[in-house]
Amino acid sequence: MFSQVGWGEIGVILLLALFVVGPDRLPGLAADAGKGLRQLRIWLKGMTDDLKTELGPELGDVDLASLHPKTFVKKHLLDDWDKDDFDLGVDLRAERDDWLSKEPRARGTVPLGAGESPPWDPDTT
Repeated sequence: MFSQVGWGEIGVILLLALFVVGPDRLPGLAADAGKGLRQLRIWLKGMTDDLKTELGPELGDVDLASLHPKTFVKKHLLDDWDKDDFDLGVDLRAERDDWLSKEPRARGTVPLGAGESPPWDPDTT
């Protein structure tokens, strides 16, 4: 969450807090913020423990962090890729080189001339 906040930003926030709150109340405010954060962590830990208890023994060992969308996508879509999964029976590099060796007009990469109509295929429209 705070991974993009650098030391410069933290220093500016502390300096602003010093001016807004004052040097007398700043330590007490920091202590209250620490207590509040600690209570929040305890509350969240209790909530996850209750959730695991309610899910039952089959789902009690579910790691809730693995259900985060980024982790879920990485685990189920990106981690298990093997070279054999993408063996199409065709050498794609050879196909690419063959296509690049053709004349530009045959590849369809030459821009149309003035007054020349683009190719039209009734089956694709």
